[in-house]
Amino acid sequence: MAASKILVPIGFSKQSIVALGQAFNLARIKKSDVVLLSVIEEQSMIQSLFLDDNSHELQKKVKVKLDDFAKEYGDKYGVEVDTMVAKGKVYEQVNEVAEMIAANLIVMGTNGTPEGMKKIIGSNAERVVRLAHCPVITIKGKSHRVGCENIILPLDLEKQTKEKVTYALEYARYWNATVRIVSVVLRDNNEVREKLIKNINQVKQFISDAGVGCTAELLEGDKKQTLGDFVFDYEKKFDADLIMIMTKKEELSLSTNISVTARYIINNSDIPVMSIRPKKVKHLTGPTTSF
Repeated sequence: MAASKILVPIGFSKQSIVALGQAFNLARIKKSDVVLLSVIEEQSMIQSLFLDDNSHELQKKVKVKLDDFAKEYGDKYGVEVDTMVAKGKVYEQVNEVAEMIAANLIVMGTNGTPEGMKKIIGSNAERVVRLAHCPVITIKGKSHRVGCENIILPLDLEKQTKEKVTYALEYARYWNATVRIVSVVLRDNNEVREKLIKNINQVKQFISDAGVGCTAELLEGDKKQTLGDFVFDYEKKFDADLIMIMTKKEELSLSTNISVTARYIINNSDIPVMSIRPKKVKHLTGPTTSF
């Protein structure tokens, strides 16, 4: 059977180098191969006309640097590494290469929400998350523990969020980590409260029966605080290492939007975030809003 593959886009920023270390940690544990990808963003037509087009030279230089990284990290972690240089829009190339190599996971650094106009359009990381068919771990540029002690698993009432549980079990077993389930209910919503309690207790039981440490908590909230902030507060309480979220807002349409909460968490989390896109479902009773 072919080894699983982790795709790591590298822009040589501090963030992408931090992500690189985490990706190789995971590759060693998952027994995955790693593919390092750098994308050279295309110049506009006008720039190309008035500037000498040295992109071929640039591609060669980038490839040399990538190969250096591949040798250094491959030797250090005992992992097979390939390198690729592509040209075009970062998020398009990342997703095209991910499909081409049948990546099981993408690990990438993110600067968080870009300034100004791009805030509306979304960062490259957010766009990769939105389009990727495999899970994506986004990492902001700061140091992280090797391994994982606590995984935060926000749950709502949607059936697709259960898909996260499979990944939570897989990753918790890598490091003998504890899964921390959390749901948020508005103070005045008793009907939802009962359903959420039942939901999180079922998931907690399932995870515990699978032999993985697990806690579950229902937080009381009010409309003033965003759901993402509840998750961040909860993550800090446990000094957690990973948040797992679902990304699709609506499975009924072919929309590739991600929920407001997912976007907020991806752009603002200080710890790595694993975004999982639900598998396509043919029959669904209503629109979904997801963590």
